Amino acid sequence: MLRWNTGKTALPNLPGSRYHFHPDKDNATMPSTRRLIMLARTANWQILAISAVLLAVTQAPAQTTPPPKTPATPASSSGSAQIIPVSLSNDHVAATVNGEKILVGEVKKILDQRPYPVALTEEQKKQLRQSAVDVLVEDVLMRQYLTKHVPQVGQAEFSKEVETLQAELKKQMKTLPEFLKEGGQTQEQLSKDIVARLQWKAMLVRFYPDDKAKGYYESNKMFFDKVFVRASHILIKLPANPSKDQRDKAVQQMLVWRQEILTGKATFEAIAKQHSACPSKDATDKDKKPTPGDIGQFPYKFVVVPEFAKTAFSMKKNELSDVVQTVFGLHLILVTDRTAGEPSTFDAVKETVREVWAQDDDLYQRVLGEQRKNGSIKVELP
Repeated sequence: MLRWNTGKTALPNLPGSRYHFHPDKDNATMPSTRRLIMLARTANWQILAISAVLLAVTQAPAQTTPPPKTPATPASSSGSAQIIPVSLSNDHVAATVNGEKILVGEVKKILDQRPYPVALTEEQKKQLRQSAVDVLVEDVLMRQYLTKHVPQVGQAEFSKEVETLQAELKKQMKTLPEFLKEGGQTQEQLSKDIVARLQWKAMLVRFYPDDKAKGYYESNKMFFDKVFVRASHILIKLPANPSKDQRDKAVQQMLVWRQEILTGKATFEAIAKQHSACPSKDATDKDKKPTPGDIGQFPYKFVVVPEFAKTAFSMKKNELSDVVQTVFGLHLILVTDRTAGEPSTFDAVKETVREVWAQDDDLYQRVLGEQRKNGSIKVELP
């Protein structure tokens, strides 16, 4: 039986990473997962957010320098076995956050959520330990904030959320024990996750009340209606602070290309292939057929820069844009497809609206920043 209580938990991470609607899901998708260097930890509260219509889009940063030449240990299928020194027991204190202890056993649970089939250097193991500890530190900081600033969750609200979870698991043909095993959690920990999730949702209502959230919804309705546009572009890169002469010359060149395309003297694809400064000039479709300039399908927010999205979503299929300027430079945009989407109403998606606005507003990171600034954090795990 899931018990109604509070305590240490995993909490939602809503950083500046980008989101998009999953085209193959029908409303029941989940918010973001926290991504670490070579480590992904999925918090179990996430399945509770069945009203959300977002999935995280994340990319591991490219490695630009070779790893240090530190002797590697033999590969192991167990995460923590080769990362945590064997001399440290589960009860050893890994970190202390405002007097609250994080134990090595908790760090091990995070590291054990995925295997590491390749040998790791000492530096890589250190990075993984630090990343895992940082996840737990953030969890504690946010939980402490919620405990201080958000009212406690009532029994009725908690029970309703448990019923929602059980119904969602039934759809997936999973049992609660199976769900807990997959996430490496106990029932007590899951109960704490449910409480944290409900407190987070309550905080969003306070930060983004209905009247303001509705304005955000109306301004971004195509996003919540799940409208997608597919587009190609031609890019001329400009420096961060281009001179008037640099910009004028680039604009003039774009206008020449635009006129050539509109009059049939050249094709968009030919100019994109020969002149675009974007890697998409070498794009191909699923059959390896060249599609120069194609950047694929995207929603109204979080995937392409706002100026690009605003222009693309204002256009019809097969329409060519005027010259558009973004932080990347100048663009000519060709819309090659767009979906009708699924008309929504604010009342039906307002919880999702708040989640998205919080992401757009960097709320989670702003709160964490204040908590870190004003808190006392001591990491003891080497």
